[in-house]
Amino acid sequence: MNKKERLKACRDLLLKLHKTMVDLEREFYEGIHGQQTAGQFLNALLENDDFSWLRRFSMLIVEIDELFDQKDGIAEGDIDAAHAKVAELVRMEGGDDYFVDKYKFALQHSVEAASLQSELRSLTAAES
Repeated sequence: MNKKERLKACRDLLLKLHKTMVDLEREFYEGIHGQQTAGQFLNALLENDDFSWLRRFSMLIVEIDELFDQKDGIAEGDIDAAHAKVAELVRMEGGDDYFVDKYKFALQHSVEAASLQSELRSLTAAES
């Protein structure tokens, strides 16, 4: 698998991991606040600081998508930089304690999230 393919695979796994963690957060949020419509929960995701930790994932996914959308192709240095950001994220580096605590909590409460995390760690370690 070349670097571009590996970054695409990382992006796809990040998207699945993000969705899994959003679903888990929704389950807990609705347990406290009651059933939410999709719109109500989306507003909570965007406006409630309790969900800010998830934005690190969504922003990185968007950044990778923008790389792949470039008309002139992707420079190898940009691929390496994006890959390093993915590796840093899944190693829980460069984040504040709140981010790390929420991320670990999600991994401890979701087998799917833990499995995706493991796949991401393996994929990012393969590049090192």
